[in-house]
Amino acid sequence: MRQKIVLITGGSSGIGRSIGVYLQSKGYKVYGTTRNLKNYPGFTDFQLLELDVRDNNSIVKAINNLIAQEGFVDVLINNAGVGITGPIEETPEVEIKKVFDTNFNGPINALRAVLPQMREQNSGLIINITSIAGYMGLPYRGIYSSSKGALSLMTEALRMETKNFGVHITNLAPGDFATNIAAGRYHSPVKATSPYKAGYGSTLQMINDHVDQG
Repeated sequence: MRQKIVLITGGSSGIGRSIGVYLQSKGYKVYGTTRNLKNYPGFTDFQLLELDVRDNNSIVKAINNLIAQEGFVDVLINNAGVGITGPIEETPEVEIKKVFDTNFNGPINALRAVLPQMREQNSGLIINITSIAGYMGLPYRGIYSSSKGALSLMTEALRMETKNFGVHITNLAPGDFATNIAAGRYHSPVKATSPYKAGYGSTLQMINDHVDQG
């Protein structure tokens, strides 16, 4: 029996790295991705590929090269993501675009790159890492919740579209964890005169408390 190939976007740290280490220990051959390989010279947990989920050309190139090398991708785990907080009215458009390019467009482009060979082989598994935040609108996390909610609904639709092709589609919706996505979360700046200042401040403290407990 051939070794199963797993590709994890954002696999260099956090949840993605933990999943990769676990699957590697279970006999899978794991590839993780990172935007910049130079930042991980001593990474030995599993193999890393350079891939930027906000750049479709980068996604297609990395995945096509992997398929050419291994012949197949058995499992795709769309894990790469970014966090954001802030009042919807005051969050910069450029930051909103970054979130949706990473949390929604990136996973779509990645799965579109692996689906043809999965359909051809009549097998495969795609796991999209969503969030419990994607099941409800949360104050000052509306942009993040929207991006994860969109990913969850897309996953549901894709599951029905691919049910006759031997490809399994599912999502995993974790809560708050003390990972790099929490540490690197973008906090939209709020002016001293902002009507949202008080509510935003108390919400940020609550989020940080949940992360610390996670």
